[in-house]
Amino acid sequence: MQNQIIIHRYASPCGSLLLGSIGDQLCLCDWRDAKSRDSIDTRLKRTLHAEFVEGNSNTIELAETQLSEFFAGNRREFSVPLLFAGSDFQQSVWHELLSIPYGETISYGELAARLGKPKAVRAVANANGANAMAIFVPCHRVIGSDRSLTGYAGGLAAKEFLINLEQNNKHTRTND
Repeated sequence: MQNQIIIHRYASPCGSLLLGSIGDQLCLCDWRDAKSRDSIDTRLKRTLHAEFVEGNSNTIELAETQLSEFFAGNRREFSVPLLFAGSDFQQSVWHELLSIPYGETISYGELAARLGKPKAVRAVANANGANAMAIFVPCHRVIGSDRSLTGYAGGLAAKEFLINLEQNNKHTRTND
């Protein structure tokens, strides 16, 4: 019998997201209209031996609550349990993304150096782009070496929105 990834849509202020949970872990928070949508969905289904089923779960409800708090400027860190579905290298990149402080940005080169692979900038950028958990795993905090906004699955307008939201709320008190 196949596992089930329960999926549910979430309307954020900067675009529509697709949330997915398996068991009590979030395995998906990705932009509904992303170019990488099919490849991420295929990877999740294959890696987790699962099919998508529309519905809701306690994990998705918690994710929605925390996303709403984040967009209201009241949450900087998330406590939703995450399940990464990817290669060891991809997972190492995603774990490193979690260490980028709220309201700050780094370049792809800086991210590669943090991983001890300074020449693997392109591979790090590809792993960043394969992140299936936008916002929870803050790939939006990674920018070009010239400080410009570069590729983002949710589009550059969403990336700019998220960076501005965090920078504008960086010094406010939160409940998390």
